[in-house]
Amino acid sequence: MAEGVKEERTVPLWLVAISILLPTSFSALATSATNVAIPHISGFFAATSDEVKWVVTSYMISNACLIMLSGWIESILGRKAFLKLSIIIFTIGAFICVSAPSLNVMVLGRFIQGIGGGPMTPIAQTVLLSAFPPEKKGVGMSLFGLAVMVFAILGPSFGGFLVDNLSWQYIYSVNIPVGIISLILVSKNIKDTKHDSKNIHVDFVGMSALILWLLSMQIVLDKGQQYNWFDCAWIFWLSVFSLIMFSFLLAWESDCKNSFMKLRLFKDRNFLFGTIISTGVSMIMFTTMFLAPQFLQNILGYTALLSGYALAPRVISCVFMLLVITPLMKLYDNRLLISIGFLFLGGATFMFTLVNLSVSFWYVAIPNVFLGVGVILTFIPVSALALGTLPKEELTSGASLHNFCKTIGSAVVVSISSTIVARHSQVHQTYLVDNLSNFNIVFQQKMANYISTFITNASSSYAQTKANAFVYKQMLVQARLMSYVDVFAISALFAFILVPVAFLMSKEVRKR
Repeated sequence: MAEGVKEERTVPLWLVAISILLPTSFSALATSATNVAIPHISGFFAATSDEVKWVVTSYMISNACLIMLSGWIESILGRKAFLKLSIIIFTIGAFICVSAPSLNVMVLGRFIQGIGGGPMTPIAQTVLLSAFPPEKKGVGMSLFGLAVMVFAILGPSFGGFLVDNLSWQYIYSVNIPVGIISLILVSKNIKDTKHDSKNIHVDFVGMSALILWLLSMQIVLDKGQQYNWFDCAWIFWLSVFSLIMFSFLLAWESDCKNSFMKLRLFKDRNFLFGTIISTGVSMIMFTTMFLAPQFLQNILGYTALLSGYALAPRVISCVFMLLVITPLMKLYDNRLLISIGFLFLGGATFMFTLVNLSVSFWYVAIPNVFLGVGVILTFIPVSALALGTLPKEELTSGASLHNFCKTIGSAVVVSISSTIVARHSQVHQTYLVDNLSNFNIVFQQKMANYISTFITNASSSYAQTKANAFVYKQMLVQARLMSYVDVFAISALFAFILVPVAFLMSKEVRKR
């Protein structure tokens, strides 16, 4: 113990921050960079969009499980050993992704990556809150935001550059040397915690219920659209099973004395509403990060690199806000900053609803500037308020539960947004096809123009067929565009609804 105290006093704060945030930031980077590479991964493995979605969601499901179990595992292994094990597992998962010969192996690699990456975020948050003195907690949370939010937002730009100039495998191969360096830094600079595996009671029932709930829920969310949801018997019964497991998990963890899921922490008002707000921010942010690259590449025809550049202004505004957020938190009520942040998030997301097939690059890029501002205005203050009223001994469990809810929200929103895009696209097709009628004068004029264009190099019948195919394709693209607009509109409405929620929290935090 004497050596542990000595290490804590001699290691500079900046070195502690670098050691813990390096693996955390690249974990976030690999997650969001995958979004921009989805079309390329799909083509590489000759997989459908429904199949390749597992590359994203398999990571999230294992990530969520380990986030929730991180407090319990840390109490058994100790913080340093647990972090080192997590980094090793994450690096092994990255190696499997790089060398994957099939989509199933790729999904397995991402699942393993999620196991290693899951604990990094809550432990990083706990380490920074514990290491930084009260007057510098804003700095600590700003650094945490840099690693979790900024690097996650940087992911599409980073991934787009690698995909267009090298290949999608490099998104994961860069994690291998980073993992080795992180292992060395954690070994030297992170203080261990007390642990006693002999006196730890394992909540096997609760853990089993958690895993069964998450697996069944994710299968339903990922396969529901493909099999037409409850019209399929096994989807219906698996949904019932998932709901039963979720209900049982809540009941068990509420009564179990040795529960790993500290649901009693939700009795703390700041933690409850702070978790709701953070989950909402993550859902809004991940909706735009998941759908925007697909929208730009599939609808507007952008390359992976160009779609990454379109999202890059979000990074610039995030970095700028990280420089000013600490003094803003000292000058103003943090709850006011969170509410203003949601106004930025709602306004920026609403700007995406005004897009069309002829918008310029900057029309897509500018809303991302405001999104970056909104993300930091909400994320940093709420991180301080949500965990700021918890006792120090509950920080690890609180951070785990807090980040677990955020991860589940992000996983759910990926499946829901994909379903809305697919279903609403069909709805819009139904309405748009009514305009493709010979009784519509505008349609007749357009068809005449297309036929005259195509007939120069073909027969009249071929020109007619080609014009019909061209118009039908344009209708499909327009329907798809309108379905993306619907999702962005729902996200904007959700952000505006969350504006007043911040004032349900207390602005006072616990002095540590």
